[in-house]
Amino acid sequence: MKKIVIGTKNPKKLLELKNAFKNLPVEVISISEFENIPDAVEDGETFSDNANIKAEFFMNKTGCACIADDSGLEVDALNGLPGVHSARFAGFHAEDGTNNRKLMEELDKIGVEESKADYRCALVFVDTDGTKLETGGVCYGTIKKIAKGNSGFGYDPYFYFDNGKTMAEMSLEEKDKISHRGAALRKMVTLLENYLS
Repeated sequence: MKKIVIGTKNPKKLLELKNAFKNLPVEVISISEFENIPDAVEDGETFSDNANIKAEFFMNKTGCACIADDSGLEVDALNGLPGVHSARFAGFHAEDGTNNRKLMEELDKIGVEESKADYRCALVFVDTDGTKLETGGVCYGTIKKIAKGNSGFGYDPYFYFDNGKTMAEMSLEEKDKISHRGAALRKMVTLLENYLS
């Protein structure tokens, strides 16, 4: 059975990835199970750049095949911000609450109550022999200044769909069907099925 390291320390993101790969002949482990592995330096200009950086970095550090994603929120009214800086919008190692406050402050500055937005995900698998697989996904919605829901993470409580529900009001199964990461994961599962057979 192939061992694949998931290049994230985010437990909720890890759960989403483990769930997606549960029917593949792989053993999925978190980067957190390895000692003293530093964070990858995510200095790419795109989600794809950063996903590639992380996957290659953690593959080299662990000696195992690795899957890493980079994903984030792009808000139309903010010219695509926070974008690749979504996880550290309010500073390095910022928490969800701090990043969300920063997002609301930026909307306040331009006097906007809501804006079209999208979530994007780039997902990269790198094997120890250099084999690389990459997929992506996108999910469209609206950012509003009223938070709803306790599920999910990141900007989910402020990300609304046309039915009035936020990403944070959905179960893991509901979210997986429509989310940017869910779309990227379904494509990756297909590629991995072919690759591992």
